[in-house]
Amino acid sequence: QVQLVESGGGLVQAGGSLRLSCAASGRSFSSYAMGWFRQAPGKERDIVAAINWRGDITYAADSVKGRFTISRDNAKNTVYLQMNSLKPEDTAVYYCAAATRTPGLLPPRYQYEYDYWGQGTQVSVSS
Repeated sequence: QVQLVESGGGLVQAGGSLRLSCAASGRSFSSYAMGWFRQAPGKERDIVAAINWRGDITYAADSVKGRFTISRDNAKNTVYLQMNSLKPEDTAVYYCAAATRTPGLLPPRYQYEYDYWGQGTQVSVSS
């Protein structure tokens, strides 16, 4: 059983920065691929970024590439999402997710590939 708890969300002005954290329980965190997803009102839950278990392969959606960076610290059982140059369209509930099984080296990009989810944290960006 994996338990994920997000933190770091809040209200920020456009152009500002936030860093989200996801603390994971369990002994096998270092073997899980991790992802960040977001869902805005009236929209689907979409991938934001993902990282493989080793932390050396990452993925970022085109909409956030160059602005958001995913990283992890396996010693702390924590994955991060550094969000810079925030835009109003980044406003959403952000979810941390863990994939206990990965078919390959690349981190999963789809919601169905993840097994555990955090409760979500609200990020609101004002113009």
